[in-house]
Amino acid sequence: MFLDIASIVFPVFSVIVVGFLYGRRHRPDMLATNQVNMDIFVPALIFSALASQSFSFADVKMVAIGGTIIVLGSGLLGLPVARAFGYAPRTLLPPLMFKNAGNMGLPLLLLAFGHEALPAAVILFLIENVLHFTISSMWLGNSLKLWRVLREPVFIAGAGGIFVSATGATLWPPVLSSFKVMGDVSAGLMLFALGVRLNAAPFSEWRIGLVGAIATPATGMLLAALFCWIFGLSSAETDVLLLFGALPPAVLNYMFAERYGQEPEKVAAIVIAGNLVALLSISFALAIRLSS
Repeated sequence: MFLDIASIVFPVFSVIVVGFLYGRRHRPDMLATNQVNMDIFVPALIFSALASQSFSFADVKMVAIGGTIIVLGSGLLGLPVARAFGYAPRTLLPPLMFKNAGNMGLPLLLLAFGHEALPAAVILFLIENVLHFTISSMWLGNSLKLWRVLREPVFIAGAGGIFVSATGATLWPPVLSSFKVMGDVSAGLMLFALGVRLNAAPFSEWRIGLVGAIATPATGMLLAALFCWIFGLSSAETDVLLLFGALPPAVLNYMFAERYGQEPEKVAAIVIAGNLVALLSISFALAIRLSS
C-alpha cells in the first residue's frame, strides 16, 4: 500500500518541490504565468475533459451535492474552532471551506483515479469556485457580482464542454486534440506555481497556520465520510469525495483576504501550512481508500 500511495503523491509533491526550489533561487514573478494558466490552459483541460466523453449530470449529481456540503459544512464546523482560539471567523473559515481543487485537486484526482474521475473532479472544481467567488464576495466584500463569476474562462469552458457532451455534438478530432495538448500544460504548471508561492510563508503567524492546516482536512474528510456513509455512495464516488475533503486551502483565499484587507498574513499562513501538511492528509485519505 505504501508504494501505491507514494506512486500517487510523489509526482504531485515533487513538482511542488521543484517550484519551491526554483522560486527560492530565482524569485520569479508568476502573476502573468498564473493568469495565462487560468485563462487558457485550465479552461482547455476542463473543456477537453467534458467534451471528449459522454457526460450526464446524473452521473456526478451526488458528488456535486457532497462537494457543496463539504464546503459549506466545513464553515459550520470551523466556527467553534475559531471561537475557541479567538480567531476572526472571516479569517479562519474561508480557508477551511474553499479547498485547493485546482492547483492540487485536478492533477491529484487524475493521478489517483485515472481519467474516469476527471468529470467529477472538474464538477467539484467548478462548484467550489462558484461558492468561493459568491460567498467570499458577499462575506468579505459585502457585495455580489455573479456575472463576474460566470464570465470567467473556467466556467465558460465548463458550460461549453457539458453542452458538447450532452448534445452529442461532434467536434473535429484535431480540435479536441488541440484542447487536450493545452490542457496537459495546466496540471504541472499549477503545481509548480504553488511551489513557488510557498516561499512567501509568513512564519510569524505559524499558530493560526497550524490550526487551519489541521482543521481543513479534518472537517472536510469527516463531512465526506459521513455523507458517503449516510447516502450509500459508490466506491468511486467515495474515493473522489474523501480525497476532495483532504485537500488543503486554496491559494485564492489569500487573494480574497488581500483584496478585502481581512488579515492577509494570517490567511497566507493557513494556506501555506495547509499545503505543506497536505502530504500527510492526502496520504491518509489514500490509505483509507486503498485499504477498503
